[in-house]
Amino acid sequence: MPPGADPPQDLRFCRSADGTRLAYAVHGAGPPLLLASCWLSHLEFDWQSPVWRHFLLDIGRFATVVRYDERGYGLSDREVPDYGLDARLADLEAVADAAGLDRFALLGMSQGGPVAVSYAVRHPDRLSRLVLYGTYAVAISRDPEGAELEQTFQQMIKVGFGRKDSTFRRVFTTLMIPDATEEQAGWLDDLQAVATSPDNAVRSRAARMRVDVSDLAPAVTVPTLVLHARGDRMVEFARGRELAARIPGARFVTLDSDNHITLAHEAAWPVLLDELAAFLAADRIAARAPDAVLRLLTERELDVLRLVGRGDDNQEVARQLAMSVRTVERHLTSVYSKLGLSGRSARAAAVARLLTHG
Repeated sequence: MPPGADPPQDLRFCRSADGTRLAYAVHGAGPPLLLASCWLSHLEFDWQSPVWRHFLLDIGRFATVVRYDERGYGLSDREVPDYGLDARLADLEAVADAAGLDRFALLGMSQGGPVAVSYAVRHPDRLSRLVLYGTYAVAISRDPEGAELEQTFQQMIKVGFGRKDSTFRRVFTTLMIPDATEEQAGWLDDLQAVATSPDNAVRSRAARMRVDVSDLAPAVTVPTLVLHARGDRMVEFARGRELAARIPGARFVTLDSDNHITLAHEAAWPVLLDELAAFLAADRIAARAPDAVLRLLTERELDVLRLVGRGDDNQEVARQLAMSVRTVERHLTSVYSKLGLSGRSARAAAVARLLTHG
């Protein structure tokens, strides 16, 4: 590879639980970040994209990025029987296992968000943290107007995605990236024709529009960052904010943009990149030196954690260390914060970190 050249992506394949062949790609350096992506993707076509190229390369400078074409799309099997949430969750599980990811960060984008939320609830011990970008708990409003609009979209996909003329596809392009250059808009027009067949696009969209993870979101226990563009026309800003409100302790960041996909020339892009890099910083520290995170703890915090690891409850820890239970709780809260842990599994995860590296 010539000096200064961008590293290539490594294309691989695996099988989901129902036998569907999935294509996935790996690039970048750093702790792993698995992307549960949007409904339009093609691993090879995206790699040279004026819409996605900056996203992939910039994030790949601080994370090992694993992404995949969903069933029915891109290089994955096109003829599939099921586009439901359970099948898509099984696909994510298969990719994570095939890529050898023991513990990783997960980024759910657009219609990949509900799959990411579902995975976080089912496999909290596999995740270090969760990022949700331009996504939702409920895809569309359940009122008659929302249903009618969705029927219109599906009809446009059915009659327009396979045509040489991109007029119908340009409607979706304009909703996704209204501030795009003509080059960027033209590429997204083409992606919609390349990524899948009109029939697949209709069937998969119909299944996605039935998804509702509102009741699952409060059960997310991993640290969570939610990013959403204020003027997003594909997924309303209010839906992203509502999703963040349902996840305990989630941090919500507003991007000053009208684009569903944040473009390289926007002021919002470095904001998104900085937020993501900062959120993943603890993973990078842990990846460079496994015990470096534990060095952030004070001696007293380590004393508390060692007793907790022995199985003592807070009352017994307080008695052993001659401090109040409230002080023990404060020390543990500090430990969880420094280790990037939250929720019901934080105590067990902190002990596991101590036993592994302490």
